[in-house]
Amino acid sequence: MQPPDELMVQVFLPAMRQLVARELRSQGLSQSRISSMLGVTQASVSLYLSSKPERAYSDLESLSVQREEADRNATLLAEDVKRSPVYGVETLGSLWRGMLGRGRVCEAHRRVYPSLSQCDVCVKEYGERERDAAGAIDQVAAAVRMLESSQSLVSVMPEVSVNLAYAPPGAASAEDVVAVPGRIVKVKGRARATLPPEFGGSRHIARVLLLVMSHRPETRASLNLRYDPRMRRVLRGLGLRTLEVSEYPQTTSEDRTVSALASRLGSAKRGFDAVVDSGGKGVEPNLYLFGRSAVEVAALALRIAKIYSAE
Repeated sequence: MQPPDELMVQVFLPAMRQLVARELRSQGLSQSRISSMLGVTQASVSLYLSSKPERAYSDLESLSVQREEADRNATLLAEDVKRSPVYGVETLGSLWRGMLGRGRVCEAHRRVYPSLSQCDVCVKEYGERERDAAGAIDQVAAAVRMLESSQSLVSVMPEVSVNLAYAPPGAASAEDVVAVPGRIVKVKGRARATLPPEFGGSRHIARVLLLVMSHRPETRASLNLRYDPRMRRVLRGLGLRTLEVSEYPQTTSEDRTVSALASRLGSAKRGFDAVVDSGGKGVEPNLYLFGRSAVEVAALALRIAKIYSAE
């Protein structure tokens, strides 16, 4: 018996531990605290920190995980283990299952065990439909935990609160999009999701996302933030291009922002990275960010929040 979990223990886990240890150290945590969070000895943490990360990146690349994704996963795991060891295990398991289900570990597994050249057990085990559904919810849940761990996000949260949406492949309606029911709200100076993410969790941001996807197929996730002159300066400093919605057509639609955006997209002549709803009577100004994944758009929101709060 030659399960792929051997690669998890021998390759994936040590590499991720080193990257997470380095991320936690960059945040000012002590070696003893890092060792406690990762469940390893302080000597192991010392070795992780004194060794160059190139071996870890190389090992992860052998499992089809490129450097940018590895760094993003390390940031996510670092935030999770700071909150709870359970969160860390949950996210680590989710990342690994996603890799197995997508067949990303197969090549490395077959190099070790050539007799498994025809094996497709992992892909079958996790199943395309079930994997995508579970993976979509897991991804949004992971991104929500990133937002909840931030001390600066509240500075960019609008009065209507924040929501985060992710559309898995094949999504065609709001019911196919994962979002947070009740939104992400301010609780004692921090962002908190009122309920776990689920399919059909928000009609508004799901419809905004699906509209933008019809013009930018690579887009899969969206998140809304407040918009004001300070935010305009932050976006300009980051070089992010915006598409502004400022005129609301006469419509029977209950969502004037979506109707206005649909009209604006039809006449847009240049690319954009975000949508600005400048607001009006009964409509609060909002910024909509977009990305290829829920984690990516959450990371961008946190980067913006950090700059915004420092101004």
